[in-house]
Amino acid sequence: MATVETGARLHFGFQNLALAHERLYGGVGVALAEPRVRVTAESATDVVCDDPVVEPFVADAVSVLGVEGARVTVEERFERHVGLGSGTQLALATLVAVARAHDEYADSRTVAPELGRGGRSGVGVACFEHGGFVVDAGHPTERFTTSPPAEGSWEVPRPMVRRDLPSSWRFVLVTPAATTGQSGAAEDESMRSVVERADPGIADDISLLLTRRLLPAVAERDVAEFGAAVARLGRLNGAWYADEQGGVYRPPAGDLIDSLGDCPVVHGAGQSSWGPTVYGVTRAADVSEARAAAADALDDAGCEGRVLTAAPRNRGATVEE
Repeated sequence: MATVETGARLHFGFQNLALAHERLYGGVGVALAEPRVRVTAESATDVVCDDPVVEPFVADAVSVLGVEGARVTVEERFERHVGLGSGTQLALATLVAVARAHDEYADSRTVAPELGRGGRSGVGVACFEHGGFVVDAGHPTERFTTSPPAEGSWEVPRPMVRRDLPSSWRFVLVTPAATTGQSGAAEDESMRSVVERADPGIADDISLLLTRRLLPAVAERDVAEFGAAVARLGRLNGAWYADEQGGVYRPPAGDLIDSLGDCPVVHGAGQSSWGPTVYGVTRAADVSEARAAAADALDDAGCEGRVLTAAPRNRGATVEE
């Protein structure tokens, strides 16, 4: 029996989506302590899972590992397709748990492509491996194809920056109800459409933002500058996505971000991945005020939803055997 536990992630955006530059994508994000995924696996002669959403991940793990079967219990997980990276975390946690239950070792980075993970951004895989703040190296632009590559035919982009974030930092997470972000084939189609018409000048602005503001803020542990920089990164990415998601942010994210950003203890707000989850950067000492501002943002937007706060997770997935 083996239990694997990991956390969500925020995806702040990409460094480049334009074919005019030498490298494509290059994800920027951070691992979160909450919400979490926790799965337990036992060896078995067939595929058994107490959660129908996770059962396909168990079947994929069994197939990739070449083992007879597994019985998986899902002790904790969070919503899919809300911008927090649950698919990659569930796929990798299930893979590692099933492997350990069979007394085998599976390298999550190596196997991720066979599970259909890490094709564009390497942030989710890197967060599973080591946690922290991550900037990945992206792919050579010459590898871009107009149709999706076959699963397993790519390598997960490697992190070129990985840093711990201060334990006193917090992220307030606002997830509107009854709406989900893009995923699967629809996401692939949207991303390829964005890449084929992306303005290369935006990537130039992001390059300066990354090297002159965001990375120095991480190094100097400056939460206000970090929040402002990731919020700016999100707005620049949104200019690429505007035609695909109905604006710089996917509604109602824009209204939530505007409202949350007015709170004096929130040092920058943005949309994670395709949304709908919106994040705000704050400090542990200011969590109560930030959460109240997040609840007010939902009310102002006329939305039901959920508000959570999470610390950065400065470690990878844990395994108990």
